[in-house]
Amino acid sequence: MLLMLIAACEVGFWVLLLAGLLARYALGRPRLGAALLVLTPVVDVVLLVAAIVDLRGGAEATAVHGLAAIYLGVSVAFGPALVRWADVRMAHRLGAGPPPTPAPKRGPEHARHERRQWARHALAWAVCCSLMLLAWLIVGDADRAERLLQTAQLWTLVLVIDGVISWSYTLSPRRTG
Repeated sequence: MLLMLIAACEVGFWVLLLAGLLARYALGRPRLGAALLVLTPVVDVVLLVAAIVDLRGGAEATAVHGLAAIYLGVSVAFGPALVRWADVRMAHRLGAGPPPTPAPKRGPEHARHERRQWARHALAWAVCCSLMLLAWLIVGDADRAERLLQTAQLWTLVLVIDGVISWSYTLSPRRTG
């Protein structure tokens, strides 16, 4: 059930994002577009409430609960930047906005970009781990919440690997030209 809700929330996010941008640019209704874009975090609240209700109802914390926490962490950390990214592109295609600036591919600008992206990843990890800690406290039994710890450990490893790669560009940036 929770896995289906995660998928529905992902679809809901994209539907609200697309509807908001189309309302803003294709229909010329900026207020309606803004209202739809403001609703995108509501999708996250629905998922958070559902996961808490499930755990408070006595469910064992599973990898799906960990995935819900990951979804929420990524949404908090990357969601606003994703909305801005899509907005710039839609404005260019439908609203005569300027063309989007591509991400830098070389030099110190690329290294800065990679560090910023890693910082977003670290924020997503922190939000996720905080939510998993909250879930662990709600469950109240270490054995029933073991999967959350395993999920946090795996994501910590991924964060460290991403950090090594992202920060390596600071030490050895891609050459320009």
